[in-house]
Amino acid sequence: MRKWLTTLTEIVMLAYWAVAGLLVLDVISIDPALMYSDYRNPLVVAWNWSFFPIDVAFAVCGLTARFAPIGQFLRFKLEVVASVLMLCAGIMAISYWVITRDLDIAWWGMNLWLVLLGAFNIFAAKMK
Repeated sequence: MRKWLTTLTEIVMLAYWAVAGLLVLDVISIDPALMYSDYRNPLVVAWNWSFFPIDVAFAVCGLTARFAPIGQFLRFKLEVVASVLMLCAGIMAISYWVITRDLDIAWWGMNLWLVLLGAFNIFAAKMK
């Protein structure tokens, strides 16, 4: 179950960034009510895009660990790296919203999910 939830989370993260790219290119539009707070502010846009590398890295590392034909030792390393990056991405977002005093249950929930799943995966990897 943990691996399935992690895989789903990683795929959803890649989909999020695909949608973000389509938004930037004006290929699609999204109801502003679904966007994060102050999403048109250039500094907030830059803040959001600063997550692109860490989000894509944890998704690619995690999916590679589970589906690539690689040795067990490399698989373990990629699982740990993916889990730590996932945890850090969630903590960074939550920290920003704490600092800005912005409470949006949907965005907090998604990022708390990254924190909890990342932490759980770290401990699960350690137990192997």
